[in-house]
Amino acid sequence: MRNLALILLGLIIGIGSLRGQTKPIDLNFDIEKYESQTLTLNGNSFKVRAYENIIYVKNPVDTSNQKMNIYIPEEYFNGKSIHGYSAQTAPIFFPNKVGGYMPSFPASTKNNSFGPPPINGAAPAGMPPMGFGGPKQNTVLVALSRGYIVASAGTRGRTSKDGNGQYTGKAPADIVDLKAAICYLKFNDDRMPGDARKIISNGTSAGGAMSTLLGATGNNADYKPFLKALGAADAQDDIFAVSAYCPIINLENADMAYEWQFSGIYSYKRFGPMQNNAQKPSELTPEQIAVSEELKKMFPAYINGLNLKDKNGKKLILDKNGNGSFKDWVKSFVVASAQKALDSGTDMTKYSFLSIQKGKITQLDYDAYIKYMERQKTPPAFDALDLSSPETNLFGTSTINNQHFTKFSAEHSKSSSTLADASVVKMMNPMSYLGQANTDIAKHWRIRHGTKDKDTGLAISVIFSTTLQNQGVDINFELPWDRPHSGDYDLNELFAWVDQICK
Repeated sequence: MRNLALILLGLIIGIGSLRGQTKPIDLNFDIEKYESQTLTLNGNSFKVRAYENIIYVKNPVDTSNQKMNIYIPEEYFNGKSIHGYSAQTAPIFFPNKVGGYMPSFPASTKNNSFGPPPINGAAPAGMPPMGFGGPKQNTVLVALSRGYIVASAGTRGRTSKDGNGQYTGKAPADIVDLKAAICYLKFNDDRMPGDARKIISNGTSAGGAMSTLLGATGNNADYKPFLKALGAADAQDDIFAVSAYCPIINLENADMAYEWQFSGIYSYKRFGPMQNNAQKPSELTPEQIAVSEELKKMFPAYINGLNLKDKNGKKLILDKNGNGSFKDWVKSFVVASAQKALDSGTDMTKYSFLSIQKGKITQLDYDAYIKYMERQKTPPAFDALDLSSPETNLFGTSTINNQHFTKFSAEHSKSSSTLADASVVKMMNPMSYLGQANTDIAKHWRIRHGTKDKDTGLAISVIFSTTLQNQGVDINFELPWDRPHSGDYDLNELFAWVDQICK
């Protein structure tokens, strides 16, 4: 618990460094303080009231990021309805722009909702290339055109520092900030249009992880001390529904899952500078191959301890070689994705790992499919032994930049290192809270992870979605065909789902 105490101390120091420089912050939403904006989507114009750069906590640590944008269609101030929604019933769409656990700014009517802006045309360290398979339309505009209220909060991130050079955005800062923004919305439910009982979060990659955390950890006491230190509004932080694209979650078990998936594939390709992934492959070293094999061997015990079951109640397990009903379960989602693509008219004959007869996918050569997917990361994929991964940077403290967060990497570390506090690692893993008492889980979930996405193993999203299913939660889970690491690419389907659960 020592590291947790240091994190709280760093937060308090950060708050103290800002006090005296800012006037007291009023958390009451001011409905008269807005800018009128005329927006155009698909040739159609509509007006909104833009409430931008709202500081959502009384004691901000970083006012450049801890701010929120809220957009409300003008019709709601004139007693009109949009697609069946009114000022009283409109859901609140809550997209975040967290990427790579870096500091994030709120989404706006002028930018897309996935990831921070590119730096000199390149993605920030640890991030996929911006726009790689991303949305062609501004997600905020599309949501507003559907009659939703849109609220988006910026957050601190793993590289955030205060004026004294101390880190202020290490875990669990980004999820705490988003929770504080939810508290603000619920606190002001009677002061603004929209139904704060119907908040739908949305995020991609690390932002997808934040979205799942919001849904899995509602009102859990673990986060209360951090919210209190920030001066969050006196309200609950649970949400109604979760939309998550390729969430990077379950980090302490993700290394094992990655090596289970890519076992035997010893070449890898990192992201190319021009987003075309055309660079020459590199080869794993003998030492890395040994690490891969060791991590793969650990994965079956983890799976077998979860007591997962398929839709028919059959237990999902793996043998010591990594084969079994759980592997078949993962494959079934890939086959379902291929079948959906085939049914939609996609030419599937070019995928030699698929067998097709009379319009049906009859077989998947799983090993050939994984080889086609291509390995992207070296082992361990997340808790790097040399502390070079973004995730080790996430789990630092106010004074320590990087820390290991798994016992395996701490024991095999190539650097003088410390181990992150277990309670902090827990707070960044939604799996830790599913089924936990005194926690209000979101009622509805939509998770997408592309079949060509190799930023984390397919098993990670399958495990999480299956756990939700086993607990009787409404879960809509698919692996979109040949989709790389990306988000917000199916807005029509996403918002049709939102309407279905909200109307």
